[in-house]
Amino acid sequence: MSETVSPEPRTRWSEVSGGLGGATAYQQRFDDLAASGVDIHGEAAFVEALLPAPARVLDAGCGTGRVATQLTSLGYDCVGVDADADMMAVAERRDPATRWVRQDLSRLELRTQAFGLAILAGNVIPLLAPGTLLAAVQRLAAHLQPGGLLVAGFGLDEDHLPPGCPVTPLADYDRACDVAGLSFLRRYATWDRASWHPGGGYAVSVHRRTA
Repeated sequence: MSETVSPEPRTRWSEVSGGLGGATAYQQRFDDLAASGVDIHGEAAFVEALLPAPARVLDAGCGTGRVATQLTSLGYDCVGVDADADMMAVAERRDPATRWVRQDLSRLELRTQAFGLAILAGNVIPLLAPGTLLAAVQRLAAHLQPGGLLVAGFGLDEDHLPPGCPVTPLADYDRACDVAGLSFLRRYATWDRASWHPGGGYAVSVHRRTA
């Protein structure tokens, strides 16, 4: 089930996505990995470890729906949100059971109950529209239950980011979370919960809504 709203700010992802062909190719890469035996559901397993199903989960910046679809299959009440119409078209075609909403995260406004967890996977944070980091984190925090979790994984150097995508420093992200009323809980180097160390090229951060 999908829901469409008015046009939103142009994200950095929209500059590099390649339209519907790019969205289809993006998903095909994951399909090929899965067919070769690679586990492509590390993010969903991470969510399971933090908040067992059934629970309400928001896949923020869901793209073609890989994470949201897996969470739905695991028994979560999952909503996928993304600003990219082509990515959403692929998600809707592949999975009619999950609710899909086209919105930019900096303007997020869902007519639904609050979520126990919101996840941002696949470099959503550095691919936000320029200047919208704080607004996006505030809108996500507003859609969490008291005590709800915000989980974000993103690259911290050019080796872990799309070409031309600027780095979002962890300090900037943590500051936005603090302003939005989210307290830092823990940080990992990967979705399989490897230990974090400063200077790593990727980080998965967990914050909690404090009020």
